Amino acid sequence: MSTSMAFDFACRIPATKKISQLLAASLLLLGAATQVHAADPFYPSAVAQPNSGLSDEDFDDDSKSWQEIKTEIPPAPQVANLVSFYVSPTATMNFFIDLNSISAGKDGVVRYTLVSKSQAGAENISYEGIRCQTYENKLYAFGQKDGSWSRARLSGWKQINETSGNRQHAALAKDFLCQDAMVAGKVDDIRSRLRSNRPIKPGS
Repeated sequence: MSTSMAFDFACRIPATKKISQLLAASLLLLGAATQVHAADPFYPSAVAQPNSGLSDEDFDDDSKSWQEIKTEIPPAPQVANLVSFYVSPTATMNFFIDLNSISAGKDGVVRYTLVSKSQAGAENISYEGIRCQTYENKLYAFGQKDGSWSRARLSGWKQINETSGNRQHAALAKDFLCQDAMVAGKVDDIRSRLRSNRPIKPGS
């Protein structure tokens, strides 16, 4: 080996060793940075992914698990069983509820027969329900003059209207049937409340 080649080889050894040392140091720094970011809650790898192992059942609520019981239409209302109740000063009709028709199901719905009469004498009979938990009402059937019933074609739960003059559902729900989003007592309690015209007092 010539003197120049030996000199060149001797110069390359320190340079190669230095590069290896720099590469090793870089790898150590990269590993430390990865550990820091993994512990950082704002680092993308630490953010929870959309599929976190939770199913829809983990976010289930009462509205999904609730089921309405089968409804049986009661006999036609008798005049002797009708009790009037106050609706509002701007009501255009008079409203009565058939005490014998009132029931409270395991589904938290109070069902009843409602009779509404206009000043001109027109009369409407309907079998309805109020769900206290969601503050909704539902129409099941219409009463006919011969005492029979016809099922309501558009039968679904609707939010109770508070603003109209004929706010019969709101009056029933707030004053006699519901309290704290639950049925206000037993059926006998509701009947007694309506019979004696004793509305539920707020906070009672």
